Amino acid sequence: MRIIINQKTLNNKISIAQKAINSKTTIEILKGLLLVAKHNQLKIIGYDTEIGIETYTNTQIVEEGQIVVDARLFGDIIRKLPDEEVQIETDSENNLYINCLNSKFKIKGYSPVDFPKLPEFEEDNSIEISQELFKDMIKQTVFSTSIDPTKPTLMGELLEIEENSINLVAMDGYRLSVRKSFINTPQGYETSQSISKLIIPEKTMRDVNTLLSEEDNFKIEFNEKNIVFIIGDTKIISRLLEGKYVDYKKFLPKEHTTKIRLNTKDLYDSIERASLLSAEKNNLIKFSIRDNVMAITSNNEKGNVYEEVSLELEGEYLDIAFNSRYLSEGLKNIESTYINIEFTKNINPCIIKPDDEIDYTYLLLPVRLS
Repeated sequence: MRIIINQKTLNNKISIAQKAINSKTTIEILKGLLLVAKHNQLKIIGYDTEIGIETYTNTQIVEEGQIVVDARLFGDIIRKLPDEEVQIETDSENNLYINCLNSKFKIKGYSPVDFPKLPEFEEDNSIEISQELFKDMIKQTVFSTSIDPTKPTLMGELLEIEENSINLVAMDGYRLSVRKSFINTPQGYETSQSISKLIIPEKTMRDVNTLLSEEDNFKIEFNEKNIVFIIGDTKIISRLLEGKYVDYKKFLPKEHTTKIRLNTKDLYDSIERASLLSAEKNNLIKFSIRDNVMAITSNNEKGNVYEEVSLELEGEYLDIAFNSRYLSEGLKNIESTYINIEFTKNINPCIIKPDDEIDYTYLLLPVRLS
């Protein structure tokens, strides 16, 4: 293999493919990136058998070939080279030579024969969706995924696809985020038998989010075991989590006794200040809802704080407490100027929704008051 490529271009592609590398693996070949030079394109692949990232760029190919190189070492070398043309070539013993101006490196590579192959996909199950829309959907839900390994399905996000709509769901036992949107599913997409329900690992969703921009659509393809996100010249391929996702809809209250409407930023800022003196164990802050104002209080051994936020009230007065971090994480992902919050009792979950056309629901369990 022998290629000539711009340093910045190569560095960018390496940083994308490196997202698939699992630093904890003990299998040497999986610590590497597969470089494939063919048909005037350099393809770079990272794959840990759970998630794979394949990205390519057009470049000058003097001699076609392929090799596996240590991802960390190769990435560090290319990142520290000057912004000039880089010449890369290999020999028959899987040595990799990197030349750029006055810098010359020789590093040991691996045979590509043992590198695992990425899953192949059929075109039958696929949808197209706006990058900007899906990026917003991930941002408003992914933080609610569980980190509890005893609940493996909750360590991923549920992607529901049905005719002309798509839902993204995440929950961890304390909060639930649901973002819905309308899309144009392709002609012939079958929804009469069942809704497609896919559980995607949280890491995959975060990696996808970093690659999405605000331009153009991208494609999602899937089968029973895997899903692929095709974003421009990059593919992210991930194994789906096995199991059945919790029926999240049964947790959404169908009625309320108290409803308030208030400014999103005013509430967020007050919670952030109140959290500075919240109890460290559960980040407890208290709400006292009366007429046209909500008092927010918290205290610990270092002091106490009192905040007031104006609101519009429908229904009963209420005293309730929440984990301030969980509440802030939900609010900071709502772009609407105003929000609506619905309550039943102070031991039941509340529902937060933006006061605009975005179909987003954030459910949060309260902290019991002693």
